[in-house]
Amino acid sequence: MSKRISAKYKIDRRSGENIWGRPKSPVNKRPFPPGQHGQGRKSKLSDFGIQLRAKQKLKGYYGNILEKGFRRIYKEAVRMKGDTSENLIGLLESRLDAVVYRAKFVPTVFAARQFVNHGHVLVNGIKVNIPSYRVKVGDVVEVREKSRTMALVLEALESPERDLPEYIDLDPKAMKAAFVRVPSFDEVPYPVVMEPNLVVEFYSR
Repeated sequence: MSKRISAKYKIDRRSGENIWGRPKSPVNKRPFPPGQHGQGRKSKLSDFGIQLRAKQKLKGYYGNILEKGFRRIYKEAVRMKGDTSENLIGLLESRLDAVVYRAKFVPTVFAARQFVNHGHVLVNGIKVNIPSYRVKVGDVVEVREKSRTMALVLEALESPERDLPEYIDLDPKAMKAAFVRVPSFDEVPYPVVMEPNLVVEFYSR
């Protein structure tokens, strides 16, 4: 099992939820934390524990971003005008790997990071291989022509597993997606409940 797949399963088991809504998630059969004593860990969480879990779940959802990078995104959200939790979600959804995932070019956000890293993606006609690249409103993200016959891409586009959000305007035949707007928290199609307000509380302690 690859490190990427293993990490994805560990995040699901640790949170006790199928955070990507995937049918193969181990949580569907074992909805408890991993480890010998996983089924016995039912103690009540403190406020800190609840906030920490919310942070880990949101961070894990976007491909398990490193703590340093996630904290940097939070600090930027604080500096922006408006609600910090809304800003945080907007910044996360503006990442190139997140847009590639939302456009259904790949099946998972982990695959999106790898797909971008390997140079399969163009932004406004220019190759970008940085998953954390900030996509701006109106930018067009597309699969490079040489990569459009990849089975990974063709299967992901045809999969009924995920719906396309309204802030992504997809042309599936051309394999191009326009980033229409930075979404609000309510627009993001999370399969489970996310609590960015608790993430803000965690970092603002």
